[in-house]
Amino acid sequence: MSKKFSMLLAVIMIATLVLSACAPAATPAVEPTAPAAAPVEPTTASTGGEADCASADVFCVGLVTDVGKIDDKSFNQSAWEGVQQAQKELGATVQYIETTDPKDYAKNIGTFADAKYDVIVTVGFALGEATIEGAKQYPDIKFVGVDQFQGETVANVAGLIFPEDQAGFLVGALAGWMTKSNKIGAVLGTDAVPPVWRFGEGYKAGVKYANDKAEVTVVYHNDVGMDKTFTDPEWGKTTALSMIDKGVDVLFGAGGKTGNGALLGAAEKNVYAIGVDTDQYLTVPEAQKVLLSSALKDLTPGVYGLIKLAKDGKFPGGNYVGQAGYAPYHDLDSQVPAEVKTKMEELKAKIQSGEIKTEVPPTKPAQ
Repeated sequence: MSKKFSMLLAVIMIATLVLSACAPAATPAVEPTAPAAAPVEPTTASTGGEADCASADVFCVGLVTDVGKIDDKSFNQSAWEGVQQAQKELGATVQYIETTDPKDYAKNIGTFADAKYDVIVTVGFALGEATIEGAKQYPDIKFVGVDQFQGETVANVAGLIFPEDQAGFLVGALAGWMTKSNKIGAVLGTDAVPPVWRFGEGYKAGVKYANDKAEVTVVYHNDVGMDKTFTDPEWGKTTALSMIDKGVDVLFGAGGKTGNGALLGAAEKNVYAIGVDTDQYLTVPEAQKVLLSSALKDLTPGVYGLIKLAKDGKFPGGNYVGQAGYAPYHDLDSQVPAEVKTKMEELKAKIQSGEIKTEVPPTKPAQ
């Protein structure tokens, strides 16, 4: 091999090494991202497949959530369970849409309406206006507006409402009888939503009824938009922990996942907690050890009952009042004195009969 050729070969090899070192590293292959899970596919009891909701032989029910999730272990979930009961007992085809932006209320309602659904359930006070507009645009469809008071009757809209002040009063009295520090708290969603405000006011009134020495601190999550007030468990937990650090030993959490965060804060510090809407002992197992009770709204039977009335051709326009109460004591039953249990049952009877009134107005007075 000539000297010149050897030198040329060396130069080529050196250049190759330099270029290899400077080249960018190979990018590893990226796995495709799976699309977000879609709502449950519509099914029928007979075929298990997608059904034609325009057919007279098919009964279809759709549910539109507010910005909370269908699995919030509280309000939306309880309403959805009422729809699922209609699937099981009435053979209904069911589906839900989770709203992520309040601007989509009308669009989400229209999705079901254009598909010729027979009943559309809209969950939450904030959907009230869109529900009425949808009902007027689609007069042949029945609408169930959960927590939507009807100021005037529209024939194809039933507002499923509850005496939240009564449920709040009952668990407030329980808190008043069970506290040892005489410091009681509540972490709630926004008081711009009348049912939430009624829970809070009823709670305060119940505490004072049972224990006029107790100090009640109620905090609403008002400093965020409607898309966040019910979906902020971190804020709920932080707020609860702050109250507990100041001596609160009974804590009411009411406001979707925000309220659930408060229950988890109570569980972390081992102080009594009170849930909301449904029996949260069954839906928030992380808080079972401290859950004294829950302020109940019988959402599931209320939603199912109105769907059945629609199917039977007996749908009532206007307001339809559901039942309210309080949940069992479960694991803490032995810690509730017999005297308190008796007082709670007596109070419930007097509240429901009207003998004792909460004195909470239907809506928050103007400031």
